[in-house]
Amino acid sequence: MKSFKLFAVLLLACFSTATFAQKAVPSVNVKTLDGKTVDIQDYAKNGKITVLSFWATWCSPCKKELDAIADLYPDWVEEYDMELLAITIDTRRALAKVGPMVESKNWEYTVLSDANQELQQALNFQTVPHTIVIDKDGNIAYSHSGYVPGDEYELEDKIKELATAAKE
Repeated sequence: MKSFKLFAVLLLACFSTATFAQKAVPSVNVKTLDGKTVDIQDYAKNGKITVLSFWATWCSPCKKELDAIADLYPDWVEEYDMELLAITIDTRRALAKVGPMVESKNWEYTVLSDANQELQQALNFQTVPHTIVIDKDGNIAYSHSGYVPGDEYELEDKIKELATAAKE
């Protein structure tokens, strides 16, 4: 009887993980830095692995993470057919700082704004930095909060895993 309960718990855990991996990205509008409104699903369903990296100009770990990824990003694009969207949660008042910061750091990412935190709320997370990986079908495959040096390699492992699975 105990082994049946253990099996049931393990089975439930597997299905819980599988369910999370199949959660589609919600349809939420965000803005480009020039003010154009776009639906995040347009990016999520583009047939590429897509990384959403939520950040803010006042968040030091966020900028460290995006700086660390910047060194690896050109190789990731080439090797894994992916893209990264750096989504700032800065308020409308603070948005004036975003463009100059991105330019000074030479980040090659598409930068979007979630100034009203609508996408953040729809994805149900509280703090930045927060990173979400979306598979080629537009489903959330991985989610991670915070940043410590080296997290970019864990992120690359997840991207590589999805790229490999898509080829099979």
